[in-house]
Amino acid sequence: MPYLTSASQMRLVVAEYTTATTLWIDTEVADYNKRHPKLSLIQVLDDPTDLSGDRIYLLDVLEKPDIVAEFVDKIMLNPAINKVFHNASYDLKFLGNKKAKNITCTLEMAKNIPYYLLPLPNYQLKTLATELCNFQNIDKKEQTSDWGKRPLTEEQIEYAYMDCIYLAQVHLRLIELSQQSNPDSATENLTALTARYTQIEHEWKVLNSEFEYLQERIKKAMQAQNISETTDFKLTSYERATAKVSFTELVRLAQSKNLDFDFPITLTQKLQKDLGENLEELSVDIETTNSWRLTPKKQENDQSNDETNA
Repeated sequence: MPYLTSASQMRLVVAEYTTATTLWIDTEVADYNKRHPKLSLIQVLDDPTDLSGDRIYLLDVLEKPDIVAEFVDKIMLNPAINKVFHNASYDLKFLGNKKAKNITCTLEMAKNIPYYLLPLPNYQLKTLATELCNFQNIDKKEQTSDWGKRPLTEEQIEYAYMDCIYLAQVHLRLIELSQQSNPDSATENLTALTARYTQIEHEWKVLNSEFEYLQERIKKAMQAQNISETTDFKLTSYERATAKVSFTELVRLAQSKNLDFDFPITLTQKLQKDLGENLEELSVDIETTNSWRLTPKKQENDQSNDETNA
């Protein structure tokens, strides 16, 4: 866990990292809750199997814009290096913004995994590290400590390097879950998939029905009791205004004001029916798209029986 404050040492480490394929990176920010936050630390790990912290470098870049600029230029803008962050959008504010290349965000990875595979109350790094990697007693209080004060405390340094370990381990587990949730469709076992679908179909219908029913009861109760917010829900209302005008009036306005209204109009089924044979006099562009719908045969048979018995 080398903690570097020397500019020359940090430049050597940055140069070494230019040959890496993947880096797990975290930052600590001073004055994070003020108008002009400052980058305090850049923590970097290049070996995800290292749980000791020996391969983690803490770069003390407070008031060292040249080092930050070099890190951004040689690492963040390098498309050959995969840079892994948690909640990357925050760190990138200090490390290249939209210019940064080849960024992986474990927060976004977690959000894209189906809930049944990752049933967590939130996707904070602490939660993911605890639930996916069995890290216990993770203390995040140093996150809001004063990262602009020097020297840093031992607790701050330990917190900074541990976050990189959590990040790398979480990333490895999320890769496994991502592969599990996105198997090769060409080799899927349809028999096994169908069996699982049938197994949970009834349970899902019951739960979904109760879920919607409870939502409606809660909404009505909050309205009746004039409660806009509870510990679990916030009730908001909104108005949707739709502007409508007769087509004839619109055409008249366009002609009188010499307005350019030459844009395509989607012809709904009703409009096509109303136009009838007149539709043939129009230069109509047809856009064709294919969509797929999966219908259980049982449902299809039930519908057919309903129609026969009607």
